[in-house]
Amino acid sequence: MTVNEISTLIRATLLTGEDHLDTQINYAFGSDMMSDALAYADSHTILLTGLCNLQVLRTAEMLDIPVVLFVRGKQPDEAMLDLAKENNICLLTTQMTMFNSCGILYEAGLRGGQRHG
Repeated sequence: MTVNEISTLIRATLLTGEDHLDTQINYAFGSDMMSDALAYADSHTILLTGLCNLQVLRTAEMLDIPVVLFVRGKQPDEAMLDLAKENNICLLTTQMTMFNSCGILYEAGLRGGQRHG
């Protein structure tokens, strides 16, 4: 599934990373705990979170996660937008809850990643 397809399904707004719209995403992972993301996410994962701080982007950068989706209408500040652009990370936001966003993506065929290590 592409980032553009995901964005359409969950009625997301693109904040950064227009060049990622055709990126293939194979897995989704939803959490507000970045330590959990470290165990389950990889470079073909979209990270869904309600946590809106620089730690989210540092985690995405470390794991080569190309796309972060902020749920519940969370809006990153300018520092986050700048860091996402600097690291070529696509940021999306949706008004949907994490539960509904994950459910829609699951129903559309995305699955969760496997635990690393």
